[in-house]
Amino acid sequence: MIIGCPKEIKNQEYRVGLTPSAVSEAVSRGHRVLIQAGAGAGAGFPDDEYLAAGAELIVDAPALFEQAEMIVKVKEPQAEERKMLRKNQLLFTYLHLAPDPQQTLDLLDAGVTAIAYETVTDASGGLPLLAPMSEVAGKLAPQVGSWALQRANGGRGTLMGGVPGVGPAEVVVIGGGVVGTHAARVAAGMGADVTVLDMSMPRMRYLDDVFGDKFKTRYASRENTANLIKTADMVVGAVLVPGAAAPQLITREQLSTMKQGAVLVDVAIDQGGCFETSHATTHDDPIYEVDGVVHYCVANMPGAVARTSTIALGNATMPFVLALADKGWKQACEDDPHLLNGLNTHQGKLTYFAVGKALGIDTIAPNLALKI
Repeated sequence: MIIGCPKEIKNQEYRVGLTPSAVSEAVSRGHRVLIQAGAGAGAGFPDDEYLAAGAELIVDAPALFEQAEMIVKVKEPQAEERKMLRKNQLLFTYLHLAPDPQQTLDLLDAGVTAIAYETVTDASGGLPLLAPMSEVAGKLAPQVGSWALQRANGGRGTLMGGVPGVGPAEVVVIGGGVVGTHAARVAAGMGADVTVLDMSMPRMRYLDDVFGDKFKTRYASRENTANLIKTADMVVGAVLVPGAAAPQLITREQLSTMKQGAVLVDVAIDQGGCFETSHATTHDDPIYEVDGVVHYCVANMPGAVARTSTIALGNATMPFVLALADKGWKQACEDDPHLLNGLNTHQGKLTYFAVGKALGIDTIAPNLALKI
């Protein structure tokens, strides 16, 4: 198979879809790998490393898209990239279609077969290709939140760990999954007073068993959430419904109950955000203020630590990339129902129910797409 990996063009996105290690594995199995020149530079992988691994360098993205049978990326294809996709081409990347109707329609119009990292599952019910970036984003959230808390950036001027005689910042993490757990660990490690809200009793028991008194857990009722955000210096939104739009957990009206200069960090912004007042921002201009509350809503947070993120993502995606290339997407998905769960579009048909529900588009079961 001819595998193509273009340079990411989203604002300040420095990750790359394939590492030289992945290229070497694919080439050793008889596949051709096309890498756009400079694609890995932002993650610390120069072109020479790709050439040494057996890749072919392609200068222009259009030439790469034209030749490649499978496109491997990190972020969702941007508008100009979507124009280069075609029927019977395979796209393997993050998509986050539920809050993005235009991208969804463009992929359907192109007839491309699109498999989304964020909806591939595993035997334990996890999301193995989302997990590494969730871990990165979770660990970043308290870091960027503490930066936004600085007075010069519009925040309250509160130090996460406090000092003798001055209490620490109060941090509320909504969601006790992968993102929330890592956010809570880092925030607690910075000395903050941390509370994690979740609706799963087994998950809260797990957090208590593993982390003890490093942070507190509370049931994520509307009342508890409303009360805790009143005193919070920082709130991290870490709620995920796989493939679907994120639920909005803090309303515009509730901002008036929060401290002036408090910070909201919305890690769910890729799925539309879990605060009513959230809208996607970039690393160039990451924060904005609504009713005195600072919002940090960067849609590609892991791109800030591109090398760590690229290697972590590559470790997770490589087995799937190789399976798709070795077997073709249909056989690979027939052999692995968890990979089939990643199928979002095929030949103009939407194949992921949560996206169809969010956007009001008819959906077919992914197993039926195997027969088209």
